[in-house]
Amino acid sequence: MTERTEWNHTPELPIAVSPLWQWPPRPLAVLKWYADSWFFLTINMGILGLAMVSYFWLSPTLEQALTLEFGWVALIFLRNFVLITLVAGSLHLVFHTYALQGGDKKYDPRPFPRKGRMFSFKTQVWDNMFWTLASGVTIWSAFEILFWWLMANGYAPTTTFAQNPVWFVAFFFVVPVWESFYFYWIHRLLHTNALYRFHALHHRNTDVGPWSGLSMHPVEHVLFFGTVVIHLILPTHPIHLIFHLMYYAVFAVTTHTGFEGLWVGNAKRLSLGTFHHQIHHRYFEVNYGSLDVPWDKLFGSFHDGTPEGKARMKARLAARKRV
Repeated sequence: MTERTEWNHTPELPIAVSPLWQWPPRPLAVLKWYADSWFFLTINMGILGLAMVSYFWLSPTLEQALTLEFGWVALIFLRNFVLITLVAGSLHLVFHTYALQGGDKKYDPRPFPRKGRMFSFKTQVWDNMFWTLASGVTIWSAFEILFWWLMANGYAPTTTFAQNPVWFVAFFFVVPVWESFYFYWIHRLLHTNALYRFHALHHRNTDVGPWSGLSMHPVEHVLFFGTVVIHLILPTHPIHLIFHLMYYAVFAVTTHTGFEGLWVGNAKRLSLGTFHHQIHHRYFEVNYGSLDVPWDKLFGSFHDGTPEGKARMKARLAARKRV
């Protein structure tokens, strides 16, 4: 493919990391970055709303979580199963089944979904749905159930809004930063020779759709949702736990939509897929992290979407082969 046809759509290039890490300081740009990420109609705010609904109406109390009982354990699993089915299923219907946006703002020019023997059931969508629901939701729910029990029994430190209102609110903003750190390192680990055989299941998806985001091997799901270990160190509340795990699960779905966003009336109404990660699915050995913290820039694995970025990637990979 030529550079002109490599992508169906690209956002404004080069891809930029959070201005929080750029020099000289740009405080207004930092405020805009976080405002665009959090406020009004955003995925972060949507996940926060879902977490609140889940905490107040679809979760146990800490008193109930003192003992493992079928009722509240099943409630958490069922809630997570229905949630991810509605989110991933709705996005798949809008963008792929009914193609309400056509190919407008779709990154990859190739038709989606694909078929082939590399997929379970020989079709990409059923493969992705199976691994998302059978493995992903089960392991996500298992971690949430375990940490509800740990919090209830005093094995994980807890706090409340009344005890520390500043920290209570701040932790929601800590989650994306922690995600950038944690995900980068486990992702690099999964690309090592020892573990790539598990991660290869996710990389069956060289082009992606909403069900691709959580389509992983169970070993990868354990590492992925293992992000909650931070709750063993920092005092948090059950609503933080719910938000944290939902952030990982739902954000994985939305960022793998394959489209930059939902466009209505020639305007972007909702940001969705990230070109930064779409490049990773195309080339595998770049862009392991996210844009909230520039780990890829620090360690030389950043591809900014430009022809120059592609040339740097090729040079780096060629040099690695010579070692």
